[in-house]
Amino acid sequence: MFTAVYEKDGDWIMASVEELPGANTQGKTLEEARENLREAVVMVLQANRDLAERELQGHEIIRKEQFAFNF
Repeated sequence: MFTAVYEKDGDWIMASVEELPGANTQGKTLEEARENLREAVVMVLQANRDLAERELQGHEIIRKEQFAFNF
C-alpha cells in the first residue's frame, strides 16, 4: 500500500507518494493531481523495473507479481 500526500500550494495541488521517492506531480484540482500521481507512480515503477532487469541480465531469476496499488 502506498500513501498519497496532497498539499495545496496557491492555485495548485502538489501530490507525492511517501514510500516512493521521485513519484511527485501537481494538478489544478484534486482529481487532476490524483490522476497525475497515478501516472507518475507507473513511470517510476517502470523505470525501477527497467534498471533491475538490466542489473539481473544473465542471472537465473524467478519473477512473481505480488502487489497492486490503488489511490
